Formats: sequence, C-alpha cells, structure tokens
Amino acid sequence: MVGGALQIAGLLVGGLGMIGTFAVTGMPQWRVSAFIETNIIVFETIWEGLWMHCIRQANIRMQCKVYDSVLALSPDLQASRGLMCAGSVLSLVAFVVAIVGMKCTRCGQNSWQAKGYVILAAGLLFILSGVVELIPVCWVANSIIRDFYNPVVNVAQKRELGEALYLGWLAAFCLVAAGAIFCSFCRCGEKPRSYGYSAPTLYSAHSQELHRRTESSYSKSQYV
Repeated sequence: MVGGALQIAGLLVGGLGMIGTFAVTGMPQWRVSAFIETNIIVFETIWEGLWMHCIRQANIRMQCKVYDSVLALSPDLQASRGLMCAGSVLSLVAFVVAIVGMKCTRCGQNSWQAKGYVILAAGLLFILSGVVELIPVCWVANSIIRDFYNPVVNVAQKRELGEALYLGWLAAFCLVAAGAIFCSFCRCGEKPRSYGYSAPTLYSAHSQELHRRTESSYSKSQYV
C-alpha cells in the first residue's frame, strides 16, 4: 500500500519534471539583460533563448525573432539546444515506461520480474534525463556569471540569469528525485513471497514417524 503510494508520488514528480523540461526548452528567458544608461533613462530588457531572442522597451510591445541560423548562437547555447532536446525526449520516454511498469496486471509467472526491470529502466531514464538537463543549464549559468564579472566585457553585453535557468534546476531535481524513487522499488530478481504456513507438512511427517515407533514398541511389549 505504501509502496504504491510512493510510486504514484514518483510518477507525479517525474511528470512535473518532464513538463518543466519542455517549458525550459521553449522559454526565451535563458539570458536576461536589464540596464539603465547614464544620460537618458531607457529601460530595455533583452531575452535570449535557445530558439529566439526578444526585446522589450518602455511603453513598447515586446518583439521576438527566431534565430536565422544556429551559427548566430553562442557555443554554449548551441550545445544547450541539442542537450535540452535530448533531455526532453528522455524524460518523455521515462514517463511512458514508468506508466507501463506501474500497471497492476499479471501476464504469467515472470510478470513481477518483468515489472521490476521496467521500473528500474524508468528510474534510470529519469536520472539520465535530469543529468542531461543539468549540463546545459549549469553551463549557461557559468558563462553568464563569468562574463558578468569580467571587466573586459562591455556593460551592454553582460547578461543575468534568466527564469528559465532556475526552472531548469527545479525540473532536473524533480527528474532525479523521481528516478531515485523508482530505482528504490526495483525487485528484479525477487518473486512474490507466499506467506502460507507450510510447516504442518514436515510436522505431520515427523509425528507419523514417532507414532509408528511407539506402536511398534507397544506391540513388542504386549507380545512379551
């Protein structure tokens, strides 16, 4: 009962991580820039994502444009695009495999063993998807922090951590937590235990042997 509830909780946590991974992949708020010039106060926000960049100024509607080419991206964003797509696919596959492994059905004597392998595969896929998502998020965050404290970089070119990075860390944590929950329930080599009381068989055989011995001793004493 408790194991089933924890498996459902793991599925929900993994689903949240999967949805968060999809959202992070499409969000443009990976790199955010907001600064105020010295002469004229101009509030301008620049969002740079994996697929598009957006610009929003004061009293002007936000405008977004899709990148014309992959070469327009920085090397970290180029690698992040592929890694985030891979993490999204892995999280989706892990979620589907987890649903299959949680089915309460029996299809033969090896159904419990097969379900154990399926649950283990789902847990490993969740952990792998979380690690794959952590790599681009941490890489981009590291480059942003490095450029922010680099005096050589122009102030207008410096960026701040966007909301997508924080959401990416949270989604990766959910995926790894879901994988740990499913891996803890792996019972690949175990079969369901039957708690029936089988001791009376041995006990009855032993009692029958004692009964025969007592009958033979009584018969000999009566014969004498």
